[in-house]
Amino acid sequence: VDQMLDLGFAEQVEDILHESYKTDSEDNPQTLLFSATCPQWVYKVAKKYMKSRYEQVDLVGKMTQKAATTVEHLAIQCHWSQRPAVIGDVLQVYSGSEGRAIIFCETKKNVTEMAMNPHIKQNAQCLHGDIAQSQREITLKGFREGSFKVLVATNVAARGLDIPEVDLVIQSSPPQDVESYIHRSGRTGRAGRTGICICFYQPRERGQLRYVEQKAGITFKRVGVPSTMDLVKSKSMDAIRSLASVSYAAVDFFRPSAQRLIEEKGAVDALAAALAHISGASSFEPRSLITSDKGFVTMTLESPEEIQDVSCAWKELNRKLSSNAVSQITRMCLLKGNMGVCFDVPTTESERLQAEWHDSDWILSVPAKLPEIEEYYDGNTSSNSRQRSGWSSGRLGRSGRSGGRSGGRSGRQSRQGSRTGSRQDGRRRSGNRNRSRSGGHKRNFD
Repeated sequence: VDQMLDLGFAEQVEDILHESYKTDSEDNPQTLLFSATCPQWVYKVAKKYMKSRYEQVDLVGKMTQKAATTVEHLAIQCHWSQRPAVIGDVLQVYSGSEGRAIIFCETKKNVTEMAMNPHIKQNAQCLHGDIAQSQREITLKGFREGSFKVLVATNVAARGLDIPEVDLVIQSSPPQDVESYIHRSGRTGRAGRTGICICFYQPRERGQLRYVEQKAGITFKRVGVPSTMDLVKSKSMDAIRSLASVSYAAVDFFRPSAQRLIEEKGAVDALAAALAHISGASSFEPRSLITSDKGFVTMTLESPEEIQDVSCAWKELNRKLSSNAVSQITRMCLLKGNMGVCFDVPTTESERLQAEWHDSDWILSVPAKLPEIEEYYDGNTSSNSRQRSGWSSGRLGRSGRSGGRSGGRSGRQSRQGSRTGSRQDGRRRSGNRNRSRSGGHKRNFD
């Protein structure tokens, strides 16, 4: 009801309530209203239609965390063009073929496109405002009974639906408001069960993600895309489970072929090939753990001591690797605690970098999962060239002081230009903030 009122259906709600309730009558039915979030206008509606001595129970109160404590909140940075493929991998690793998941999208068009995307291997159905009520009930019944495992929906499924045993909630982008995030994430971790909510975001949406953290009282754990080993492990488990459903009578028909395959390939290789084929994993293409881009491998360079910034890592890389190898490195980020960096290289270059790396106290390796990061890649592909040039110009600055007076004049001119540029940047930022404020209340409705 609160969502219907929020969307402008107050008159229809009034008509329904008017038929069921008589003003100040003691014969009105007992009414209990539940909501994960209760703005002040919800209390006003309750006071209008409930008995004057109604009880208000607040199980959240002044608690810092507003979202369910049984839900683990994860965040994955991913460009929108890579999102369906990465969501397909996330579904495989975090819920598998047997788990139940809900994917939330912002618009009805996004919902339809996501459900039809070939990267979503599981059987998926849509739920949004353009679908007739009778079909919605059929869809929800099928999801509850396990006829299909993935429900792709707008906010229609975020409130008022008690769907048991949902293992995973995916939000394809940070929602427009914190209440939507709380309601969406609350579709999992219900009735004492634990659950996982994964929110996808782009670099420009990091501020929105921090706002959700602040207002919902949660902390997102930034994780990378599922690695090749994660996918192999998950697909293997699904394949092994599927073998348990094969009857012994059917197995007898395949024994001669299995014996011949074992003689040709060996028992382990033959079974491994069969499991790979059953799981549909004929090949794997590596992805960056930092940005989810295909064709890249994320590497870490761990320092023996704390470093000030990434320029220290660039200096060590330039000292130990060829200039051609260093030019392949991109998207460098500082590790948590300033104990090194991580970065991306093309898949074809990772082995060459490891082969060239020797006689250094720094440790170069390929992590299985994204390590904790202090500074996140900001989506600017040219940032690393600026970091390298910044270190080089610093080195040149220390090498001599020729042209003192002219250098001083140019320095003053630079500072003056910097101040002018800062004022212009300030005006631009102010304009951006104003545009953000004016557009901040726009919402996509069903």
